[in-house]
Amino acid sequence: MVPANEATDHLDLKGFQPAFRKEEATSAPPLRDGKIAVMSEPVLPHFAQRRPLIVRLCNMVGDVVLGLPALQCLQDQGYDLHLYGKGWAKSLLAGHGWHITARAGKLSERMAQLKQLRAHCRQLDPGFDQRINTLVMPNSFSSAFEVRWAGLKPAGYARDGRSLLLKRAWRTDPPAHALDGFWGLARRLLDADAPAPHRIDLHVTPQAQDAADQLLTANGILGDFICLVPYAAGDVDGKDKRWPEFPAFTQQLLAADSRPLVTCPGPNEEDIAREQHPGVLSLPNVPLDVYLGLLRRASLVISNDTGPAHMAAAVGTPVLSVLGPTNPDQWRPWGPKNRIAQGPDRQWPTVADVLAKVAP
Repeated sequence: MVPANEATDHLDLKGFQPAFRKEEATSAPPLRDGKIAVMSEPVLPHFAQRRPLIVRLCNMVGDVVLGLPALQCLQDQGYDLHLYGKGWAKSLLAGHGWHITARAGKLSERMAQLKQLRAHCRQLDPGFDQRINTLVMPNSFSSAFEVRWAGLKPAGYARDGRSLLLKRAWRTDPPAHALDGFWGLARRLLDADAPAPHRIDLHVTPQAQDAADQLLTANGILGDFICLVPYAAGDVDGKDKRWPEFPAFTQQLLAADSRPLVTCPGPNEEDIAREQHPGVLSLPNVPLDVYLGLLRRASLVISNDTGPAHMAAAVGTPVLSVLGPTNPDQWRPWGPKNRIAQGPDRQWPTVADVLAKVAP
């Protein structure tokens, strides 16, 4: 069983301008996994209220997870984050206590939401409209268009022909890793430089962890187990991101490893779990916050290129990422405990190759 995160990585913010005064600290250090996170440099705002910032989140779970260090950095540097994204973001990020508005389906409703967010932030900060007040994390034209149409002043990367919609458009080469791209947004907004952290610290609420533990216990999982994620949406250059040998691998793993195998299929994935992975405990449609708790308890996660792989890495669980056409330099799970199984020239690995990387 993987224990709760033993230590908390902290960002090296030596390159940031000292925008805040230490002597104005009025609260105790934050608790993380029941331990005090000791900050090398307290970062509290020198003004009475933290400055509100609207952040348009990405649309994919993995992207939101990889953007988490940037969000945490902005919060540490004095911003009051108001996140705007998919409805599942509330569950995924529940442990961080941020304001999250779930994007509506209709454009007219989204405009009303964004205008309401703007009005709320103006009440919090009279100078809200006089500065860059929105960070657009996706690179799409539509994400910039919506916030600009709502009267906000967005910043983001100059991609997808949207430069004129952004009050501040940053031109940059594609990042080596997706996390570096999101980190660069925060770094540019703060007009400072600092390296990205070595790992992501995605918090799990005590309530979600309790629910996950109860679910495992109710299904007879009392010790170490392996979580399988044989699902993936989308493709890479028209090539499926799902390892075609995953079903055969599962059966060989069941015979070779004594640890129970668990999988958490989402909507429309239950048939895959039942038909292609017999012998694996299936826990369908688990909420994302509870899923985080399950992943946190796993001794290993074996996954395609998909969001739960990034979730697992972000809660400190070792991940064996099985990749085919995916570029691992850009999309590998972030963190020191993760391994890659991939064939040469971005071909799929063999079952034997992946089994060899499964450490007992």
